Amino acid sequence: MQEQLAGFTTTEGQNYRLLELPCPQARVNRDSERLPATYANFLALNGAVLVPTYSDPADLTALKIIEAAFPHRKIIPVDCCPLIEQYGSLHCLTMQLPKGVLPWG
Repeated sequence: MQEQLAGFTTTEGQNYRLLELPCPQARVNRDSERLPATYANFLALNGAVLVPTYSDPADLTALKIIEAAFPHRKIIPVDCCPLIEQYGSLHCLTMQLPKGVLPWG
């Protein structure tokens, strides 16, 4: 995948800057199913980046890499251990909500 990504360019023909994130240790649920723990599930906001953490030794490394990628934004770690139990993580949590979930929608 790294080779494939390195071959991608912007519409202007520029190479993308690729940053390698570590992988947290594999986590499984009670049924031994692997859970989707990944640092790539971060969420960039105005002025900040929410970064999933998993009480894992690689958390600090991932935070530093993402901080380098977004030097002008506040990096905010978020414990996502409960979220991956639902087969998603931070970015997934912020996506679409079914009609009727919110009082105005």
